[in-house]
Amino acid sequence: MGTPNVKLRAKREATPSRAKFGECMSRSELAEAVNLYLWKAKNQRYSLDADAVKRYESGKVGWPGEAYREGLRAVLEAATDADLGFHPTRRGSSRAIQAVAMCPTARSDLLGAVDLGMSPAAFLTQTSVETPVPKRIGWTDVDHVRATTRAVAMSENLFGGGLSCEAAIAQLRWAGRLVEAQAAHSVRSAMFEAVGNLSSVVAYSAFDIANYDAADRCFRFALWCADQGNSWALRANTLAEMSRKAAYLGNFDDALSLIEFAQVRSDRVSGTARAMLWTIRARLLATAEREDEALSDVQRADQYFAERELTSDPPWLCYYDEAEHQGSTGKALMPVARARKRIELAASRLEYAIRLQGSEYPRSRTFSRTRLAALLMIAGDPREAASIGRQAVADAALLRSQRIVKELNDLARASEKHTRIGDVAELRHGIALLSRQDA
Repeated sequence: MGTPNVKLRAKREATPSRAKFGECMSRSELAEAVNLYLWKAKNQRYSLDADAVKRYESGKVGWPGEAYREGLRAVLEAATDADLGFHPTRRGSSRAIQAVAMCPTARSDLLGAVDLGMSPAAFLTQTSVETPVPKRIGWTDVDHVRATTRAVAMSENLFGGGLSCEAAIAQLRWAGRLVEAQAAHSVRSAMFEAVGNLSSVVAYSAFDIANYDAADRCFRFALWCADQGNSWALRANTLAEMSRKAAYLGNFDDALSLIEFAQVRSDRVSGTARAMLWTIRARLLATAEREDEALSDVQRADQYFAERELTSDPPWLCYYDEAEHQGSTGKALMPVARARKRIELAASRLEYAIRLQGSEYPRSRTFSRTRLAALLMIAGDPREAASIGRQAVADAALLRSQRIVKELNDLARASEKHTRIGDVAELRHGIALLSRQDA
């Protein structure tokens, strides 16, 4: 048993949580932040988890690998390894060497290439791991599912649904088995909500890559979980996302029905959730040319957002910040801005969203840029629209999202009457190339 690493634990507990307002960063959240940092810094996936952080804090592991030390220093803002209570040991190095020496596959890999004898996909298809499910679950298991959901959502926001959906569905299959385990009533309700939230996130990832059947099944499972866990907040959020999908596919009557179902018993959801729901309804009414009602709904959404209390928000609403609200209301007002030839109604909100949307939400920023470019292309300066649109194309090249590609194609169609302008022609060429690559 090692000496507890009090420095590391103190650093973690002094770091505010990014998911739960007023709380310190949890071990699982720290692990996720380190993995994300390493992905950005090294373009390589790492799998630090809460159990590993616990071993570091207990002193069982006194000298983690170099990459993990780097990630921990960055996330916890430590200048040196010693500031985190880490000190090099011979023991760790010798064990690593012994592990390589005892593994024939590792030795073979060091000496030369390994012949799989088949394609990588076929080889990995034959590899399966059955993760055991506990007979009785507790709050640690609930936290595990929540952490998994945050990781999936973070991956989807960074890279689009194309790089996260398949792995996320595998996580959902495992998590879905937890709701059948024995548990105290409060834990069981929380687990239904956590698993339902994960299912809703997976559904949206599937929607993002146009796998609508998978999206529908996951949305349905999320609603079932909301019912079993008696979670009005999860029910409203899931119905809202189903409404977005219906609107995207052109089923506006269904979309409006779904969002109004989501608003049933809105007294049981937070102010942030109400702002989000009224914004979606405003978008649908604006599309139906019910402009005055749409403007009224946006005003109501603004009021709920201004009066919201972050402490009452469920975990999944962390994404709906000022940037998301401005971008969503800007999108909602685009039809009104075009119809009334008042582009400032929507453009000012979209511009503000672009300024606020950080590096952790590149897809949202790309959507806002594409929408602003489309609005300016129709009712503003086509050269300015082309400049903004080219940046959106460059950003979209790093994502795997069919929804992004569709909106860019909508921008290309909006630019047809300006094809003689060189910048617009260049924009259209860039969109065409991206569409072919993503096909």
